[in-house]
Amino acid sequence: MQQFLFPRRPLSRGTLIFCHLLLQLGLLTAAALWLMPRTPVLASTDWVTAWPALAVGGGLWLLGAMILRLLVELCLLPHHLNGRPGFAPRDVMTRSFERRPAVHADDAAWTSEARHLETEASVLGSARITRPADPLKPTRTSS
Repeated sequence: MQQFLFPRRPLSRGTLIFCHLLLQLGLLTAAALWLMPRTPVLASTDWVTAWPALAVGGGLWLLGAMILRLLVELCLLPHHLNGRPGFAPRDVMTRSFERRPAVHADDAAWTSEARHLETEASVLGSARITRPADPLKPTRTSS
């Protein structure tokens, strides 16, 4: 999945947009060439008999244009994701092995049923505080 979302060398944005423009224009031309002979202006029919074919042709053209747009957006996804922080593979942080809930040692698992906790001094670790905290309010000196 990472190779799909972040390929090593995706096509450039300009190339993708240019190809999208050409394909959309080709689809529009094909739809116009298919629909024009079926219109009452160029054919010897009236609107009552021509509208079902025109509606189906227009609907298929719109569906094809939307599908083409979604495919191009999918191809542009690496360009969209590269600019956003937090989506690159290097931004993923994992927990340490000791804190994972899938530890298979019953003594080391921290998600199992409750156990009796030893209250010896060896159970508690050493404090991590290296200096006392700064006071919240500065002390007033009376003069």
